[in-house]
Amino acid sequence: MPLWLWCLLFVLESLYCWWIIGYGGARWIEGWKSFFMIEWFALDWTAEQIRLYVLIIWCFSAIWFIVGVIKPELRFYY
Repeated sequence: MPLWLWCLLFVLESLYCWWIIGYGGARWIEGWKSFFMIEWFALDWTAEQIRLYVLIIWCFSAIWFIVGVIKPELRFYY
């Protein structure tokens, strides 16, 4: 995967996470919409639980992004 695409995907994921964590996205997707936006196990989560989950996933994604920038052979398509 080229570096520009790797960076673009991370920026898009970061914007999504930023919206959920800081701008009310967690309240908007709370309930049945979380099945499609997060995963099936988030159906009965509150907005705070969704925000915590997304924050944790975002931290791991940032670490993986840095690893992918340093070692290009570890980049892969989703």
